[in-house]
Amino acid sequence: MDSNKVDFKTLSAEDQAAVLGAQRDEETGALLYAYMSKHEKKPENSKVLLQMSTDEKMHAAFWQSISGQQIKPDRLKLLRLKALTRILGYTFMLKRIAQDEGLAVTGYERLQSAIPEAGAMLVDEKRHEQELIGMLNEERLQYVGSMVLGLNDALVELTGTIAGLSFALQNTRMVALSGIITGVSATLSMAASNYLAERADGNTNALKSSVYTGVAYLITVALLVLPYLLLPDNLWAVALAAMILVVVLVILAFNYYVSVAKTVPFRRRFMEMITISMGVMVIAFLIGLLAKALLGVNI
Repeated sequence: MDSNKVDFKTLSAEDQAAVLGAQRDEETGALLYAYMSKHEKKPENSKVLLQMSTDEKMHAAFWQSISGQQIKPDRLKLLRLKALTRILGYTFMLKRIAQDEGLAVTGYERLQSAIPEAGAMLVDEKRHEQELIGMLNEERLQYVGSMVLGLNDALVELTGTIAGLSFALQNTRMVALSGIITGVSATLSMAASNYLAERADGNTNALKSSVYTGVAYLITVALLVLPYLLLPDNLWAVALAAMILVVVLVILAFNYYVSVAKTVPFRRRFMEMITISMGVMVIAFLIGLLAKALLGVNI
């Protein structure tokens, strides 16, 4: 690629900004791919990621030859992406990168009219996207169904239970105690039921599947009970509102994760889970109100 054909100063302000942005993105991508290659256990995937890091570095050098400037990688973005890789997993991060590569393709198509050499990198970016999608194989995504089972059951059962107890007891500590006892018992029950069901279906990884279900359930229980542990006894209504917000955020975060990692529609799954969870919560809340009135309980 002969970069001497392009004079950076003759480019429009928009194209100059695009070149500098592309240079920084490529520098950042080179470091991220190198990091992922180092931490990837599968040799074939590690090799592809290392080659992609090399390609990104070459692209960055090309953009530098045009801009005449040395642009440092976006350290904050790099740190954030590394953290997401460790927390959310290899597959999720690669899917996110694949989406970014798709945006890069669009940017290069626009720059190609001003910088013909960008066409060669356009081919690389498209190849990157295909390689990324082709190499995805992460254990945790094989158990998304188990995680969904634990998460959904905890949200539906505990949201309704805690909502009902909130009005019936009107005491954050008592609601928290009841929620913890119910939640831990339900976690063990759900994990055991999942194990027996998977064993009956002949799944050799039944134990691991039940662990994913139990962990997802237990984490959800902890998040739902947390507002009641943090707030004073009399602020049960505030704790209930906080729990509802937690439910929405948990459903939002989990469905975003699954939609990216599994390439499935986000909006429909999100609305479905919200509708079910909130519907059960409202019914349980009304049952708590009715039970307190009929039984004449005053705590």
